[in-house]
Amino acid sequence: MLDRLIINLNNRLVGWRRIRGLRPSEILLLLPHCLHRQSCPRNVVHSLDECRRCGDCSVGALAGIRDEFGVVACVVGGGREALVQVRNPAIKAVVAVACDKELVQGIRAAFPKPVLAVPNQTPEGPCKNTLADPAEVVKAIGLLTRT
Repeated sequence: MLDRLIINLNNRLVGWRRIRGLRPSEILLLLPHCLHRQSCPRNVVHSLDECRRCGDCSVGALAGIRDEFGVVACVVGGGREALVQVRNPAIKAVVAVACDKELVQGIRAAFPKPVLAVPNQTPEGPCKNTLADPAEVVKAIGLLTRT
């Protein structure tokens, strides 16, 4: 509950900072590998391009968002791997999808870069077949690209 409060406060603060007009190539869409369905024969653990977009999980929809908006997107397996991507100097802001605990840690680690956090849903428990709301991801990207 405290983690969700921190995430909501962070997202409001990023909104108040009025970070607008970023080019899509300056926005990183950071996704956890747990969005990938474990029963899928494809192994989407590094790139969204590994997804066949069958619709059984959120990955296909998120790949479509990446293609539509032209943001940089990567699938990571943990915090250190995510931090390597976030520290890229070409990246000016991050839209991150993860569980509450990982988002809070990532927000702190990425500072001062702005991170819009989109908590994932965990219907089968943590780190297994999680789901992301594509509408929330689009909303976050729109906030950063709008002039």
